[in-house]
Amino acid sequence: MNGKIAIPKKFYFILFASVVAICLFSFTIGRELYAGKTENIFSFGLIHFAGYLFFLLMPVELAFIYYLPYYPGIDLISTAMVTAVAAQCIDYLIGRLLRPNKIIELMGQKRIEKAEQKIKRFGMLTIFVFNLFPLSSPVIALAAGMLRYDFRRFLVVSILGLILKYMVIYLVFKG
Repeated sequence: MNGKIAIPKKFYFILFASVVAICLFSFTIGRELYAGKTENIFSFGLIHFAGYLFFLLMPVELAFIYYLPYYPGIDLISTAMVTAVAAQCIDYLIGRLLRPNKIIELMGQKRIEKAEQKIKRFGMLTIFVFNLFPLSSPVIALAAGMLRYDFRRFLVVSILGLILKYMVIYLVFKG
């Protein structure tokens, strides 16, 4: 023993992801709140996009609800769809291009294996359902890429799930 404490690589990954998430929030919504300005659709789009990247995993549905009083539903749904789909395509490509052991090192073997098993067993239904719930679809997009799941199917089913999710959130919270 050399007297040093071994810090797992996952710790650095979590620290990095946390710092990025905090910075995004601070430089967008936090800055707007502090300056007394109205909320900006660009801020929503940036936070929403980042939240759909597999390594940040932020509850972006709360941002959608937060911005509802400030923008028409069609603007928010459109922005949410464009940013979510773009980020999920990136997640899929990362899963397809990176070596599986690197991804497993970052995300955890159990989490990835669980997502892969669900996709293998239920296919499109898994992708659709996971797009309906917060925090889960980025990991499924990554796993679909790792499994080399048909990209067009992945994209169509993801879009359908996301549209349904944001329509339901809009109808419930438009208040």
